Amino acid sequence: MLLVDSHCHLDFPDFAEDLDAVIARAHENGIRVMQSICTRMPSFERIHALVQPYENIYCSVGVHPHEVEKHPMVTVEELVEKAQSPKVIGLGETGLDYYYEHSPRAMQQESFRRHIEAARHTGLPVIIHSRDADEDTVAILKEEKSRGNFPALIHCFSSTRTLAKECIAMGIPLSISGIITFKKSDALRDIVKDVPLEMLLVETDAPYLAPMPHRGKRCEPAFTLHTAEMLAQVKDVTLEECARVTTGNFFSLFSKAAVVR
Repeated sequence: MLLVDSHCHLDFPDFAEDLDAVIARAHENGIRVMQSICTRMPSFERIHALVQPYENIYCSVGVHPHEVEKHPMVTVEELVEKAQSPKVIGLGETGLDYYYEHSPRAMQQESFRRHIEAARHTGLPVIIHSRDADEDTVAILKEEKSRGNFPALIHCFSSTRTLAKECIAMGIPLSISGIITFKKSDALRDIVKDVPLEMLLVETDAPYLAPMPHRGKRCEPAFTLHTAEMLAQVKDVTLEECARVTTGNFFSLFSKAAVVR
């Protein structure tokens, strides 16, 4: 069985002391491919260097909506240039966060659009963070799709049925995190039940959002297994089938990554 952690943050200080052990535990649990996500441009070179020694560990390049105001606005050209590396397979995470609003909404929207334009140039998927911003997320995606198609993914989906339906209609898959295992996530499980398995990926967002039975502890890529187990239960398929389909979905979307069998 092969699983992919499509979204984690291996460069975060939480893993500084035991990264090799973390990766080994992931492999022991069938998670043989990981994508370490960039959230701020000043961190990119460190993330890029971190993934170099590891086979089947990749990274993205991009700016989280929280970080947009803290540094000069990223340019499309900068994203495209960094994305030329064989290790860079995605753009982001970008998107909109109106819950914390650490950056002004207009700046978040502009950064989001620049990542989308870079996706058109590179063919790499835009990794989208959307929190309390469904209406604007959908509006921007529809407007930008009308200007030219691009691949994309809603990361750590835990939002509304409306966002799910609109994204699926646009051909944008959803990535499911450990939140689906939480006791109070009945509404999320009901939404995911109605999403075709062919439109779903799995992730951890490690070191955040550790799934049951590890909730409250540091999350790590090995815990992707627990998310996949719950997703299989929700979709009423075997774990092996869930792993086969979600892994295939990852390689179809992040087509720059080398397929692992």
